[in-house]
Amino acid sequence: MRGYMTRAVQALTATGLQVQRSWLDPEGPRDATIVLARTKALVFDEVTGWRYGSYVSGQQGVRTTLSDIRYLGGGVLLDTRELAHKVLNDCSAPRREYRSFTDLHDGLDDALREVR
Repeated sequence: MRGYMTRAVQALTATGLQVQRSWLDPEGPRDATIVLARTKALVFDEVTGWRYGSYVSGQQGVRTTLSDIRYLGGGVLLDTRELAHKVLNDCSAPRREYRSFTDLHDGLDDALREVR
Protein backbone atom coordinates (compact mmCIF):
# COMPACT_ATOMS: atom_id res chain seq x y z
CA MET A 1 0.00 0.00 0.00
CA ARG A 2 2.94 2.30 0.64
CA GLY A 3 3.84 2.45 -3.08
CA TYR A 4 0.29 3.37 -4.09
CA MET A 5 0.11 6.11 -1.46
CA THR A 6 3.52 7.46 -2.49
CA ARG A 7 2.30 7.70 -6.08
CA ALA A 8 -0.90 9.42 -4.93
CA VAL A 9 1.10 12.06 -3.03
CA GLN A 10 3.37 12.56 -6.05
CA ALA A 11 0.39 12.97 -8.40
CA LEU A 12 -1.24 15.51 -6.09
CA THR A 13 1.95 17.57 -5.68
CA ALA A 14 2.62 17.43 -9.44
CA THR A 15 -0.62 19.34 -9.96
CA GLY A 16 0.42 22.02 -7.48
CA LEU A 17 -1.54 20.80 -4.46
CA GLN A 18 0.39 21.11 -1.21
CA VAL A 19 0.57 17.96 0.90
CA GLN A 20 1.16 18.73 4.57
CA ARG A 21 1.43 15.14 5.79
CA SER A 22 0.25 11.61 5.14
CA TRP A 23 0.07 8.31 6.97
CA LEU A 24 -0.97 4.68 6.57
CA ASP A 25 -3.10 2.60 8.90
CA PRO A 26 -2.76 -1.08 8.05
CA GLU A 27 -5.54 -2.41 10.30
CA GLY A 28 -8.77 -3.71 8.75
CA PRO A 29 -9.99 -2.05 6.81
CA ARG A 30 -6.65 -0.65 5.70
CA ASP A 31 -6.74 3.07 5.14
CA ALA A 32 -4.51 6.05 4.53
CA THR A 33 -4.83 9.79 4.92
CA ILE A 34 -3.32 12.65 2.93
CA VAL A 35 -3.74 16.06 4.55
CA LEU A 36 -3.58 18.97 2.13
CA ALA A 37 -3.09 22.66 2.76
CA ARG A 38 -6.27 24.65 3.28
CA THR A 39 -7.60 22.13 5.86
CA LYS A 40 -8.65 19.59 3.21
CA ALA A 41 -7.80 15.90 3.28
CA LEU A 42 -8.21 12.69 1.34
CA VAL A 43 -8.85 9.32 2.90
CA PHE A 44 -8.38 6.01 1.10
CA ASP A 45 -9.80 2.76 2.38
CA GLU A 46 -9.80 -0.67 0.85
CA VAL A 47 -13.61 -0.90 0.77
CA THR A 48 -14.84 2.42 -0.68
CA GLY A 49 -11.69 3.81 -2.31
CA TRP A 50 -11.11 7.58 -2.05
CA ARG A 51 -13.08 10.29 -0.32
CA TYR A 52 -12.27 13.97 0.03
CA GLY A 53 -13.42 16.65 2.45
CA SER A 54 -12.54 19.07 5.23
CA TYR A 55 -10.09 17.61 7.72
CA VAL A 56 -11.57 17.43 11.23
CA SER A 57 -9.21 15.09 13.09
CA GLY A 58 -7.06 11.99 12.83
CA GLN A 59 -3.59 10.62 13.18
CA GLN A 60 -1.84 7.34 12.58
CA GLY A 61 -3.67 4.69 14.57
CA VAL A 62 -6.84 6.81 14.84
CA ARG A 63 -9.40 6.88 12.03
CA THR A 64 -9.52 10.20 10.20
CA THR A 65 -12.69 12.25 10.44
CA LEU A 66 -13.75 14.45 7.54
CA SER A 67 -16.72 16.77 7.11
CA ASP A 68 -18.40 17.67 3.81
CA ILE A 69 -17.35 14.29 2.38
CA ARG A 70 -17.30 13.64 -1.35
CA TYR A 71 -16.55 10.14 -2.60
CA LEU A 72 -14.44 10.22 -5.75
CA GLY A 73 -15.50 6.93 -7.38
CA GLY A 74 -13.40 5.09 -9.91
CA GLY A 75 -12.85 1.89 -7.94
CA VAL A 76 -10.68 1.02 -5.00
CA LEU A 77 -7.39 1.62 -6.83
CA LEU A 78 -8.24 4.78 -8.73
CA ASP A 79 -5.40 5.81 -11.03
CA THR A 80 -3.40 8.40 -9.07
CA ARG A 81 -3.44 10.92 -11.95
CA GLU A 82 -7.21 10.58 -12.09
CA LEU A 83 -7.30 11.08 -8.33
CA ALA A 84 -5.47 14.40 -8.66
CA HIS A 85 -7.78 15.44 -11.51
CA LYS A 86 -10.90 14.65 -9.46
CA VAL A 87 -9.61 16.61 -6.46
CA LEU A 88 -8.67 19.63 -8.59
CA ASN A 89 -12.07 19.63 -10.28
CA ASP A 90 -14.02 18.97 -7.08
CA CYS A 91 -15.65 15.85 -8.54
CA SER A 92 -17.89 13.52 -6.59
CA ALA A 93 -19.62 10.18 -6.99
CA PRO A 94 -22.09 8.17 -4.93
CA ARG A 95 -20.61 6.19 -2.04
CA ARG A 96 -20.00 2.64 -3.15
CA GLU A 97 -18.49 -0.41 -1.50
CA TYR A 98 -16.24 -2.07 -4.04
CA ARG A 99 -15.15 -5.01 -1.91
CA SER A 100 -15.07 -6.48 1.57
CA PHE A 101 -11.83 -6.01 3.48
CA THR A 102 -12.16 -9.62 4.68
CA ASP A 103 -11.91 -10.93 1.08
CA LEU A 104 -8.32 -12.06 0.97
CA HIS A 105 -8.51 -13.58 -2.53
CA ASP A 106 -9.88 -10.79 -4.74
CA GLY A 107 -6.50 -9.62 -6.08
CA LEU A 108 -6.22 -6.29 -4.21
CA ASP A 109 -3.11 -7.33 -2.32
CA ASP A 110 -1.42 -8.40 -5.56
CA ALA A 111 -2.41 -5.11 -7.24
CA LEU A 112 -1.03 -3.10 -4.30
CA ARG A 113 2.25 -5.03 -4.41
CA GLU A 114 2.64 -4.20 -8.11
CA VAL A 115 2.46 -0.43 -7.54
CA ARG A 116 5.94 0.91 -7.00
